[in-house]
Amino acid sequence: MATVKDFEELRIWQDARVLSKEIYAITSNEAFSKDYRFCSQIRSAAGSIMDNIAEGFERNGKKEFVQFLYVAKASCGEVRSQLARAYDCGYIDKKNYEEFRTKCISESVSIANFISYLKKTDINGLKYK
Repeated sequence: MATVKDFEELRIWQDARVLSKEIYAITSNEAFSKDYRFCSQIRSAAGSIMDNIAEGFERNGKKEFVQFLYVAKASCGEVRSQLARAYDCGYIDKKNYEEFRTKCISESVSIANFISYLKKTDINGLKYK
């Protein structure tokens, strides 16, 4: 198994980056973008997923990394909740709601699996397998 030297190599970070970009795209529609506070909130939560993965990785210790991964996982839940609100407000259609909900759940499961893996290993520091 290869050693990961940079957080950008982590699949969970790559997937979070894609999700964040896609959230920015769907919040750019006219109705959604005019709801400034809500638009900012969901964009921030989506960005928080990738940012917490990155910050935790750079902390030099497994315990802190796991703590930040839990925050990233929680941000997935926040985005899911906000997607439901966006759907209820008519900002996104049912297809988009279900698609992004599924992506958030998948990302949350991937983060949870990585947390479980890290807890079971003796790996510590900036390099992870």
